[in-house]
Amino acid sequence: MEKTFLSFNPSRRQVLQGVAAAGIAAGLPFAARADSKGRIVVGTSGGDYQHLVDQFIVDGVLKPAGWDVVDAVANDLDRRNKMIAEARLPRGTTDVQGLSALAWFQMGQAGVLAEIDYSRLKNAANLLPSMKYPYGVGSGYTAAVGLYNPKLIEAPKSYKEILDPKHGDKLGLIDIQYQYVMTAASLAMGGTVHDVEPGKALLLELRKAGVRIYPTNEAFAQGLKTEECSLGIMWKARAVQWKDAGINVAGAVPSEGALKFVLGWSVPKNAPNADGAYAFLDAMLEKPAQEGFATKLGYPPTVTNAEIAPELNERMGFSKEQLAALVDLDYAYLSENDIALRDWWNKSFKG
Repeated sequence: MEKTFLSFNPSRRQVLQGVAAAGIAAGLPFAARADSKGRIVVGTSGGDYQHLVDQFIVDGVLKPAGWDVVDAVANDLDRRNKMIAEARLPRGTTDVQGLSALAWFQMGQAGVLAEIDYSRLKNAANLLPSMKYPYGVGSGYTAAVGLYNPKLIEAPKSYKEILDPKHGDKLGLIDIQYQYVMTAASLAMGGTVHDVEPGKALLLELRKAGVRIYPTNEAFAQGLKTEECSLGIMWKARAVQWKDAGINVAGAVPSEGALKFVLGWSVPKNAPNADGAYAFLDAMLEKPAQEGFATKLGYPPTVTNAEIAPELNERMGFSKEQLAALVDLDYAYLSENDIALRDWWNKSFKG
């Protein structure tokens, strides 16, 4: 479910193009089982992540507790557009939505998400404080670190060492992660997450040095596998997944503080079943569900009572010091400036 962030500036005409998920039309009656607590409509992007949601949250917790769960599958942007289109309605068509931290910031600002009432979550006491956002609950996290081939290069200690022009075409950057790369370049140059301008000169130096720009995460993985490149910036969770797939790769947490990527769940302001939404959020935070996701995805748990094998935790997790140093993107800055940043990336850096 990892996705790079899309700019968020849809028109009303655009949002009205959102298509309702199959079998879930607003206003249609739903015949629940006699013993059912009710229906929970869950919005996700589908794929492997959806299967894990079904396995660990739905089948593992909610169905045994008596809830009926319906999937509303669509890509991230279509789901956000549809929520905006439905905002004028007294009742929307979904109860919870799987989003990233930037997406739920944007949707919260758009006025379509309800603020999370953590007093309604029995598992909130176990939730890491850094995973409690106003409009979303973190279900898993990772961070943008230095992914490298330990056979070819020593572990980079910082974003500055990763983004060193001396690497030439052995350095790989990922096109769809331009916001993270530009922010990391700013940190490498002593800047902040609030202004990426300090990193632009460094990125232009990298371009002149021959940096490879891969279109997707998977293309970068192939570059590492063939040893076309030897390092780049990528989620630490991918080091777990790709190493398990046979790629010689390790992750190094940068000293500037790794840029955090958070996945989680939000509740539309007009969710038809708020009780069901909170039941889902609590189920997502249950110890077995958190442990299952960590094992399969390589995302550390967001609850303190989950238990992960020490070897796996070392590969995917962060020390207390590293966890405390994780850096959130400036979501407001990126939302306001995304069109200009993407334009610079495409024309001045890639071009």
